[in-house]
Amino acid sequence: MNMTAHNGRGIWMRVIALIAIGFGLMTIREGGAVLFYDGAGRDAAGSYVPFVLWFNFLAGFAYVIAGVGLWMRRRWATWLAMAIAVATALVFLAFGVHVALGGAWERRTVIAMTLRTLVWVGIAAIAWRRSTANAPATREQ
Repeated sequence: MNMTAHNGRGIWMRVIALIAIGFGLMTIREGGAVLFYDGAGRDAAGSYVPFVLWFNFLAGFAYVIAGVGLWMRRRWATWLAMAIAVATALVFLAFGVHVALGGAWERRTVIAMTLRTLVWVGIAAIAWRRSTANAPATREQ
């Protein structure tokens, strides 16, 4: 492997790590504003769905941890990114059930959960591809 190819992979992992960390910090800040403070943040949230809000707030911490792990090129971070993607999709599905059963909801929740799911599926896919590209080749016998 030449040095240029290796550096290109490293740059992409750093980019997705920074996206994960930034996304996590914004998620913690926004979710915390609605959960823990009265005022503009809570008023702007409208008819939020508590289990979705709590999941996203707590997942924000996992986003930051995954981002740090990706930055440090730890294999567990790829698995954490995949777990975040799956968990987010499952919460989005549960949100869909909540809506189908007549629960109150906001359109922005659909948009936000779509974005979260797509971002984490993308991060997990890139991390998986990068980690398997760095895995040692095995020989068939």
